[in-house]
Amino acid sequence: MKNTLRKIGAVLMGIVIFTGILTSCGTAEDTMAVPTPLTITDHFGRVVTIENTNPQRIVSLAPSNTEILFALELGDRIVGVTDYCNYPPEAAAKPSVGDYTEPNLEVIISMEPDLVLATDEHETEMAQLESHGITVVGINPTTIDEVLASITLVGLITGQETEAAALVGDMQARIKAVTDKTDALSEAEKTRVFYIIWHDPIWTAGAGSFANALIEMAGGMNIARDLSGYADISMEAVLAGNPQVIIAGVGMGTGEDLPLEYMKTEPRLEVVDARKDNRIYSVNMDIVGRPGPRIVEALEEFFELIHPELAD
Repeated sequence: MKNTLRKIGAVLMGIVIFTGILTSCGTAEDTMAVPTPLTITDHFGRVVTIENTNPQRIVSLAPSNTEILFALELGDRIVGVTDYCNYPPEAAAKPSVGDYTEPNLEVIISMEPDLVLATDEHETEMAQLESHGITVVGINPTTIDEVLASITLVGLITGQETEAAALVGDMQARIKAVTDKTDALSEAEKTRVFYIIWHDPIWTAGAGSFANALIEMAGGMNIARDLSGYADISMEAVLAGNPQVIIAGVGMGTGEDLPLEYMKTEPRLEVVDARKDNRIYSVNMDIVGRPGPRIVEALEEFFELIHPELAD
């Protein structure tokens, strides 16, 4: 993506580093021993001072944050996750702080974390945890560019800058490998795509969603692009859009693959191109909706489904 580096730079322009005043005799050992506070602006515009950029006890309040931490080789420092943190498999073995939307504050406080990574679901919890002297950083990327910037930020506040730079570099290269093949597609060459999250009522992803961004980057045209965010869509609108490819998000709670089966068996959909050409597929909803490192895996999968003729 052409603007990725520029946007990451803009996000990190809000990060201001304050070096601690060195009061030792000036030896190399003394200099390294003095803590260096780091002051950042998180995704909610909150100015947060990180007293310890080498945290040893980290609590993650979102599956996406957990995935970022593990990808940055910080799994051994995670002391708490939510009930929904299921990737990588090692995350499920970590102590739980409860539900994603309503984590147990008493449990979190008892874990004595030196860093908590929160999201937009945790405005109240952030304030309460900070009142107990706990450092909390809000991570809430809404675009793929911001996902990359989030990884850079988490690397910065945890002392894993090298690992973060390597991960972001790899993700950028994989993104470019796809967009180099799709950026030049004309409107007529783009594939009409419908992404379904749920079937009763039909729930899809419109403009501003990760699924919409993935479809566009993969050389598709989302038939629900006129909707905003995650929204209901009528069967009539789906039929009118006549998708050439239908992608069903699967793995949501007890629903598993119900949206996929609905798309394959609903009689009214027999007239759309995707049904006629047997181009109805499933993708793990976690990799599509979680703003973490696996968002690139989702892009690659979308690309292979939407434009198999361009995929290597």
